[in-house]
Amino acid sequence: MKSPFSRKTLAFLRALKRNNDREWFRLRKPQYEEHVRGPMVALLAQLTADLPRFAPELISDPRVSLYRIYRDTRFSGDKSPLKAHIAAHFPSKGFPRNEGSGLYLEVAPKWVWIGGGLYMPPAADLRLIRAHIAGNHRALHRIATGPSFRRAVGTLDGERLSGMPRGYVADHPAAEYLRFKQFLAGREFEAEFATNARFYSELLRIFRAVTPLVRFLNTPLLAGRRAGADLKVRPYMEM
Repeated sequence: MKSPFSRKTLAFLRALKRNNDREWFRLRKPQYEEHVRGPMVALLAQLTADLPRFAPELISDPRVSLYRIYRDTRFSGDKSPLKAHIAAHFPSKGFPRNEGSGLYLEVAPKWVWIGGGLYMPPAADLRLIRAHIAGNHRALHRIATGPSFRRAVGTLDGERLSGMPRGYVADHPAAEYLRFKQFLAGREFEAEFATNARFYSELLRIFRAVTPLVRFLNTPLLAGRRAGADLKVRPYMEM
């Protein structure tokens, strides 16, 4: 597939970064729809056909995947009303909105980021993931050091604790992975890569390499949610 993004995509995002204003955007929204949002929607449509080949559990749907251009400024010191990038995420079926691990794409004025993982898991999810790592660290190590993963994204990244999390000894065989607070795997390119003829094939290559990590992280979270649902249903069924 030829990249749906063009030089006009990047030109619009760069102009938006310089003119982050609702009225400026309102007057130019047709250009945004044509050169920025439209190409991303076209990409999602193609991924609807291609993702099931290696990640059938992941969703590629504009209603779910496409991030809004408008920023939530309520709790931010930055009151810029608009995002100067276009982004989409590809979550797993079975999770509420904005939960669980998934794949991610961002096209910004100065970069393209392709990858996935889990950005800021809540404390309860992090406990489930760490317990899963403790019992299955060899599987995670195989994913994070496998040839396709290393060629596509390098190494597993993300913020880490300086010491071990509570409840785990310092010489635990999974110590390297138990300290992670985030689980990120991706690759950054210059912004112009979004218009490159290799863009879509590289996107698929990275997504394919990162999917086993996404699946590993989601396994304990889905099990935990199913167990929670069972606990809610069982008392009623036993009445």
